[in-house]
Amino acid sequence: MDGEKDPRNLLVAFQIVRDLIAKNYALGPFVEELFEVTSCYFPIDFTPPPNDPHGIQREDLILSLRAVLASTPQFAEFLLPLLIEKMDSDLQSAKLDSLQTLTACCAIYGQKELQEFLPSLWSSLRREVFQTASEKVEAECLAALHALSACLSCSVLSSDTEDLLDSFLSSILQDCRHHLCEPDMKLVWPSAKLLQAAAGASLRAYHCVTSSVLPLLLEQYTKHPQSSQRRTILEMLLGFLELQQKWGHVEEDESTLLSLRAPVCSVVFSALTDPSVQLQLVGIRALTVLGSLQALVPGFLSPSDLELVVDHLIRLALHEEDSQSSEAAMEAAGSLAPLYPKVFSGHMVPRLEEELQSERQEESPRDRCSLRQRCLQALAAVSTHTSIVTETVPVLLQHFRKVQKGSEAGNAQDMVSVCQSLHRVALQCQQDAESCWYYHQTVVPCLLAMAVQAAMQESTHPLLGKALLEEEVLAAMVPVISAATTHLSPELAAQSVSHVVPLFLDGEVSFLPQNSFPCSFQPFEDGECLEAQRRLVALLMAFVCSLPRNVAIPQQERLLRELLVLSCSCNCSFTATTAAKCFAGLVNKHLAGQQLDEILQLAVNRMELGLAEGPCRMQALTLLLWVTKALVLRYHPLSSRLTDKLLGLLGDTELGPTAADGFSLLMAESPDVLHKGCHADVRIMFRQRFFTDNVPKLVQGFHGAGPDVKANYLKGLSHVLNHLPKPVLVTELPTLLSLLLEALSCSDRVVQLSTLSCLQPLLLEAPQIMSLHIDTLVTKFLSLTSSPTMAVRIAALRCAHALTSLPTTVLLPYKARVIRALAKPLDDKKRLVRKEAVAARGEWFLLGSPGR
Repeated sequence: MDGEKDPRNLLVAFQIVRDLIAKNYALGPFVEELFEVTSCYFPIDFTPPPNDPHGIQREDLILSLRAVLASTPQFAEFLLPLLIEKMDSDLQSAKLDSLQTLTACCAIYGQKELQEFLPSLWSSLRREVFQTASEKVEAECLAALHALSACLSCSVLSSDTEDLLDSFLSSILQDCRHHLCEPDMKLVWPSAKLLQAAAGASLRAYHCVTSSVLPLLLEQYTKHPQSSQRRTILEMLLGFLELQQKWGHVEEDESTLLSLRAPVCSVVFSALTDPSVQLQLVGIRALTVLGSLQALVPGFLSPSDLELVVDHLIRLALHEEDSQSSEAAMEAAGSLAPLYPKVFSGHMVPRLEEELQSERQEESPRDRCSLRQRCLQALAAVSTHTSIVTETVPVLLQHFRKVQKGSEAGNAQDMVSVCQSLHRVALQCQQDAESCWYYHQTVVPCLLAMAVQAAMQESTHPLLGKALLEEEVLAAMVPVISAATTHLSPELAAQSVSHVVPLFLDGEVSFLPQNSFPCSFQPFEDGECLEAQRRLVALLMAFVCSLPRNVAIPQQERLLRELLVLSCSCNCSFTATTAAKCFAGLVNKHLAGQQLDEILQLAVNRMELGLAEGPCRMQALTLLLWVTKALVLRYHPLSSRLTDKLLGLLGDTELGPTAADGFSLLMAESPDVLHKGCHADVRIMFRQRFFTDNVPKLVQGFHGAGPDVKANYLKGLSHVLNHLPKPVLVTELPTLLSLLLEALSCSDRVVQLSTLSCLQPLLLEAPQIMSLHIDTLVTKFLSLTSSPTMAVRIAALRCAHALTSLPTTVLLPYKARVIRALAKPLDDKKRLVRKEAVAARGEWFLLGSPGR
């Protein structure tokens, strides 16, 4: 192999040497010779030729050679000097390869192999971390130092040998410790990173480093009055505290931290009261780590400390002006609550409830509203343990009832805020079966009861409960009920569905709390006075469309027929749409067979009748879109017939634009029904299949359409392409690009925006194809930077920016023209447009300059 240059042969040769060593052949006097014949290739300098049929990459050779060099401690006396030499190289690739090889060697070396070279290795690593501008080199240096420390920690000591770990760490402390005290703090972070890399290797290394460094950092914190310096010191302290978590439970006499409990807590608590938001944020992170250390270092936080922690979190969450600190405090409360459920349920939840109910006269309505919002968010954030959920959920529901009965103008928004908090709690309960069932049986009946009560009052007392029936409130209740249902076990879900479906079909209200209603609940009956009741079908949709697929729905065929009638005949678009979505969600999960075929045929007949003429054409189109989506997702044979019907509607002057937007609905992820999270039947690659089946029809329809409806076909096409995986789109680009460019000339801003967002990634992923149309692309993009629509201007500027990824030789003839044209949007009245213009114009200015 001496002098071999063919990469194929080298891979085989390296493997042979690796096998010789791995299979324990006695190398005898040939160790150095074997090392020399392989190490002469280190570091690998190989660039594969273009169109290489063998596909061997530089990385393959690097890893193969490294496996040889790091395969035996016998190479150590020859390899370590070589690695030290290459670490001092000016080539970054050589540095990285040397450091990674050193890290690999530490896995098999012992103290004997490393002892002679430790001072030189430490010197090289320290210099690189202190001086390098490369994050990659720094990261590899720290990884190598960690590996060295771990190797020395694992070596078995005999009574007459020196503890190399102790002396090695002493060298590190001697060279780094004094930098932590320098007033200019220039080398603070590099020193801290080196110390943390060494300390993180073993519990012994951790004790050795922290016993020296932690008291020093605490002392420096009190010495430096500036918030920025204190933040740096606290971040370093935090790094060492986080390392403690690696070692699990620690005995009291082994813990450095326990002896420093008081000053550590004092420093963290002082950071929480500092006016600097950035210092507060680090303090909150440190507080979370302190809380988690209690389980590892028993006695670290006393009961009074824990109460103080909760007090600080409440103050920051509710009363801190800066939203970053407030949100961070809520997240910290959520992290700590499962560790101390009694403290949080007994101390924090009552305080939050008290704040939520308080009505301070001196506060402005705006301040009261802001405080209520934060209380609701904090109650949700802290609900991360079953015992706390049982305390917070009743508080949230009680506040919801109070808001519903109130007469303030902002009632609807307050209700939405409560629903958002309830939704967060529901998501947090999903992974725990006990919490999930408690939440479901507490929240779902309560929300349904309040909604039914409000709907019944609407017909007799129009002002009472009106806010709860507004679209935004019902829409906010949907994800709450959905999240409370998706993770139920099939047995519990069946128990719940046996109550909810009869409520809507038969008015069976006995399972609802406070169920003495003034009249019967009949959402599927005719009559103007029942309009409010019909709106609650949104809540039915949230429930039944989130059930696991193996849960049987009672009276399902009757329910489907009622939903079908309601979706086609209701004058309220909100109700008609939710009925159509509910119908589609059930059809998607329905078992294949005669019953499904019959209900689908009934739906097709209804849709054809509604689309033909009359006042309900839009409702029929909405139903068509949702049913088509339900069937496309599960590859049902009827989906192609319904899609063809939708394609035919693109030529309809009245329904065409809505039908075109419907293609976005078919391809996009739906937030409330027909997605995997609610157990819908979603087949893989349904988008690719839809593209293959229907894009040729869209193109054909476009060419045959009249001028007044051509835009509909372009809009439909751009929606399909926008949601298609980019690798698929790139392969089809040559046939579709001319049509996409034509779409940019369309006056419809939705078509323009959709097409631009489709083209932008293609400029990065298919530069060769796009280069063929450079003249048209430049002209169209520059023209659209003057669009009256801000979103279109931004998208056009992003595309102009993305053009710079095309080959420079293609772009240079257009450089002056583009730079002139992009001067105008620099003065745009909208800041976001100006920002994109600056970025795009800057890239065009640099085009063709050296090093680009």
